Amino acid sequence: MYCQKLVFLACRKQTMKTYSMKPAEVEKKWFLVNAEGLVLGRMASIIANILRGKHKASYTPHVDCGDNVIVINAEKVAMTGKKKSEKVYFRHTGYPGGIKSETPEEIFAGKNPGKVVVKAVQRMVPSGSLGRIQLSNLKVYAGAEHPHDAQKPQELDIASMNNKNKRSS
Repeated sequence: MYCQKLVFLACRKQTMKTYSMKPAEVEKKWFLVNAEGLVLGRMASIIANILRGKHKASYTPHVDCGDNVIVINAEKVAMTGKKKSEKVYFRHTGYPGGIKSETPEEIFAGKNPGKVVVKAVQRMVPSGSLGRIQLSNLKVYAGAEHPHDAQKPQELDIASMNNKNKRSS
């Protein structure tokens, strides 16, 4: 009995210290993703992890420690199955009977085709104030040009991570 008590006391003295990153210690990188031919959901999950910072060893859940992501060619993203024509995005105007709906085909034909990518990533980050801050680090462009050349983004090749990530049209 006495030995068990000594072992218990010796174990209590050894404590683990978990490192918690401070917002001033965060170093943000810029990544460039070419969405041409990539499957939307697979690309969005990888981007969401980068925005949250879960790919870093110093990940801290309550701090914006993620990186910035630039997505180009968002209008050329691929969707599996019949999702392009049968998936429906709903929103409400706030007035009685004001529910509106649109399909990805209608969004791609409209003025903001990158909205599909933003919505997919938005639904994979937390739905609080930290998630909104992390989502502001996502820049989506329909074409191949972007104004972020000064940040020297690293190209992130999502297609080569898994053969299911790329879909031929």
